[in-house]
Amino acid sequence: MLLHQEFAALRLELSVKAKNGLDFIVAASVVWAAIAVVWLLPGSLTQKGFITFFVGSATLPLAWLLSKVLRTTWTLPHNPLQPLGLWLNFAQLFYFPFLIFIYSKYPQHFIMTYGIITGAHFFPYAWFYDARPFAVMAGVIPVGCLVLGLRLTEPGQLYLIPVFIAGALVVLGGLLVVAYRQNKKAYLAPVALQAH
Repeated sequence: MLLHQEFAALRLELSVKAKNGLDFIVAASVVWAAIAVVWLLPGSLTQKGFITFFVGSATLPLAWLLSKVLRTTWTLPHNPLQPLGLWLNFAQLFYFPFLIFIYSKYPQHFIMTYGIITGAHFFPYAWFYDARPFAVMAGVIPVGCLVLGLRLTEPGQLYLIPVFIAGALVVLGGLLVVAYRQNKKAYLAPVALQAH
């Protein structure tokens, strides 16, 4: 059984080495901006939803590429909490049957539902990385998507939902950089003490 301090140290290491998952957030913001473009294009709601599935699948490979640019660490074999991050990410896939139902029966609500699922899945990362911005955006994004989904009455306005999500993800990325810097100071503090 891990002691509370050991547990906190493992989470802090994940936060610093993975930079709070910033590679995924930047990738997701780019992907949601691309999805906004898809929803600006001519075509039926069903066609746009179908294309959205494929555009959304670019998040993982784009995050991998960005991990090289941002120098984030994906695997920490000695950290027993590290595999949980991937499991938390894949957990949102279990909501896809509901998303497919909405796509097939209510295509006008597809992009709203996809946005709600995307935003809500951030909540456990607030604990995982000890970064509150994830918890905040796990509420802001779904509620914002719902409000927009209820207010936007014209199909041609639905692109505003992915625009909102992309913007919210940019804000989340900025807040995560701030949280990363704070956590990095805490992570390096014991090393600095040992050096004196």
